[in-house]
Amino acid sequence: MRPTLRSAFLLSLGVPLSLFLIIWDEGLWLFGGVYLLLALFLIGIDALNALAPRRITLSQNIPDLLYAGHDDYAYFSLTVNSRLRALGVTALLDVDSEYLDKTAPVIIDRLDQNSVGELAFPLVVKRRGKAKIMHLWLKWYSPWGLIVRQTKWDLAHEVSIVPNVHAVRTAALRINSRDAYHGTKAQKQRGDGTEFDALREYQSGYDLRSIDWKHSARHRKLVCKEFQVERNHNVILAFDTGHLMTRPLDGLPQLDHMINAGLLLGFMALRGGDKVGLYGFDAKVRRLAKPLGGHQAFSHLQVNCAELDYQYNETNFTLGLSHLAGQLQRRSLIVLYTDFVDTVTAELMIENLTRMAKRHLIIFVTLEDRELASLAEREPRSISDIAKSVVADDFLRDRQVVFERLRRLGVHCIQAPAASLSADLVERYLAIKDQDLI
Repeated sequence: MRPTLRSAFLLSLGVPLSLFLIIWDEGLWLFGGVYLLLALFLIGIDALNALAPRRITLSQNIPDLLYAGHDDYAYFSLTVNSRLRALGVTALLDVDSEYLDKTAPVIIDRLDQNSVGELAFPLVVKRRGKAKIMHLWLKWYSPWGLIVRQTKWDLAHEVSIVPNVHAVRTAALRINSRDAYHGTKAQKQRGDGTEFDALREYQSGYDLRSIDWKHSARHRKLVCKEFQVERNHNVILAFDTGHLMTRPLDGLPQLDHMINAGLLLGFMALRGGDKVGLYGFDAKVRRLAKPLGGHQAFSHLQVNCAELDYQYNETNFTLGLSHLAGQLQRRSLIVLYTDFVDTVTAELMIENLTRMAKRHLIIFVTLEDRELASLAEREPRSISDIAKSVVADDFLRDRQVVFERLRRLGVHCIQAPAASLSADLVERYLAIKDQDLI
C-alpha cells in the first residue's frame, strides 16, 4: 500500500471513531469534534487538488481488423491539461467477451501535465466475427489519496475478425520448396510431370528412359524429352463446419485453424497454376465456390473463407460429400478438413469417402488433440484417473483404425498439431504434385 493511501486509510478509520466519541463519551466530545473537523478539512483540501475528469484528454489507436490466431493491441494515450496530477491510475478496457478475451487492468503510478500516459491492451482473439470494444474505464487518486475519481469513455468501436491471411505470405516464403511455379520465367522440372515441354540434347546424368530414339536418329545425336508439371488441376478445400469443429484447441476453434491452413494451401496452389475452390457443409451445404485460377482468385477465396460460420449441428457426410461429388466434372484434389470421435461416428464418412476416392484424390486433414494424448499417457493416481486414461486411449485407438482404413482406400491422411498443420499440408501437396498423382 502506498504511503498516501495508508494515511488515507487511517484518516478514514478515525472519522467513525470520532463520531463514536462525540455521541457516547461526553468527556472526549471536544477531541472527537476537533478530529472530525480536521478530517473534513483535509478531505476538502485534497478534493480541491484532485484532477478533474474533464482535464484528461484521450487519444486512441484501435485496429479495425484482427486476424484469427494473430493477436494485436489497442493503444491509448492520456494527456493531462492541468497542473494537477493523478496518482495510482488504473485503466480497464471493456471488450466483447464472446469474441475477445477479457483484458487485464493497466496501472500507471503517476500522471503529470508534462507526461503522456501510454496504455496498451492485448486483443486476444477467441473466434471470428464482429467484436465490439465498448468502454474505457479510468480510476485515479488525489495527491493525499483521500479522494478517488473515475471516468468512462464510450468507444463504440467495432473490429472485424477474419481468417489469418496476414501470415499466409510470410509462411509461404518460409516454406523451402524447390518448385518455383511463377515469376518472370517459369522453371521447368526435368523428369517430373507428364506434359511435354521440349527436346534437349542428352547429357550425362539424364534418365535413359527420356531418350527419344526417333528424333535422335533424325538429328544423328541423342536427344531426350523434357516434361513439366501439369497445371490447371482443381483443388477443392472442403470444410466441415459442424459442431465438432467449434471445439476450441490452442485458443481458437478447430474451424479457424483449418481455415488458416486452407488459405496457405490455396495460396500455394494458385501460385502453382492450379485452380482452387471452396466447399462448406454440415447438416446442409453452406457454401460452394467454383474453382478459380490466377493470383486474383486468392481474394475470392479469402472472402468465402471469412463467410464460413460456426454451426452447432451434426455433420451429414452423406449429403455433403454426395453433393460435392455431383458438382465436380473432372478429377480433382479434395482436401477435407474435418474431425470425428470414434469408429461408429466415422462409419458414414468412410463409406462416402470410399466412393469419392475411386475418382478423386483426397487428403483427409484433422488436428491432433494433445490434451487427449496427455490424458492417455498421464500417470494415474486414482481410480478416476485410470478410467479417464483408458477412455482416452480407446479414442486414440479408434482414430488410428479410421486412419488405417482411409489409407487403404488411397486417401492421404494428415493429423498434425495446429502449429505445424499448414506446413505439413503444403509439403504433402507439393509431394503429390511431384509424383503426378492428381
